[in-house]
Amino acid sequence: MNPATPAIPALPTPRVDARGIAAAVATPAWLAAVTLLALTAYYFLGFDQGAVSVFGSDTHVHEFVHDARHLLGFPCH
Repeated sequence: MNPATPAIPALPTPRVDARGIAAAVATPAWLAAVTLLALTAYYFLGFDQGAVSVFGSDTHVHEFVHDARHLLGFPCH
């Protein structure tokens, strides 16, 4: 055996594409977060009739989205 060559041949090290794995994990998380945010916005815009008011007759959320409700065809009166 030649002293310049190693006794155990060097095997190629398998490489893992960490970006692909991170993207595969991040995509469902982003999808869930965006879906939750969209459903929350839809609730406030479409179905809230002052139900989220915690200070008595304070209807700031309802008044803030009032015109958008009419624009999208939601009745609110």
